[in-house]
Amino acid sequence: MTATVDVILPALDEAAAVGWVLDRMPAGYRPIVVDNGSTDATASIATARGATVVHEARRGFGAACWRGVTTATADVVCFMDCDGSLDPVALPLVAGYVLRGEADLVIGERIARRGAWPFHARIANRVLAAEVRRRTKLDLADLGPMRAIGRERLLALGMTDRRSGWPLEMVLRAAASGLAVRSVPVEYQERSGHSKVTGTVRGTVRAVRDMGRMLRSGAITFDASPDGTDT
Repeated sequence: MTATVDVILPALDEAAAVGWVLDRMPAGYRPIVVDNGSTDATASIATARGATVVHEARRGFGAACWRGVTTATADVVCFMDCDGSLDPVALPLVAGYVLRGEADLVIGERIARRGAWPFHARIANRVLAAEVRRRTKLDLADLGPMRAIGRERLLALGMTDRRSGWPLEMVLRAAASGLAVRSVPVEYQERSGHSKVTGTVRGTVRAVRDMGRMLRSGAITFDASPDGTDT
């Protein structure tokens, strides 16, 4: 069956979760696991589950995402973490708005189970989301990693970040380009193992630093009234 959507899954030492994630992938959604330097069995487990596995030597969330984009061939691409914190069964809800032409970029707004989202990461996300709302006028409460966008639209955005600023850059460039952006709620549960980005204070600080640098750079500008839709 021809894939309707390509799902890009950046992965670094996710052997404990990748099998569960891939086993729950909806029909018509082709998983592309981007191994970002794993030292465990992430790649072999993903290959055994039938996923397309590619390798990205350059460390960084954005680098892995970009490698996935260049591998994808479907008209619509999704992104999600490969750590078990997000359930792939929610992908049709997120991607459906793009497939139906009702939105250009859809963000899965994380609704966390008790204890699933470290306090420091939750606060950092709220602060960043508030700054994004102020700049873009989009009603986004989360910059979550589960999202969907047309592949050609994404390529046209000219993404440059190859670190933790990738999720923020995508939203900012989409808003500046006048794309229709909205969010939908998705369940967020405790991940397997330790997060490389937000599971530790150090990871959160690194992500905030990368995103803060982007916000301060002034490289992305907005009209007085950005053209976008929200929930």
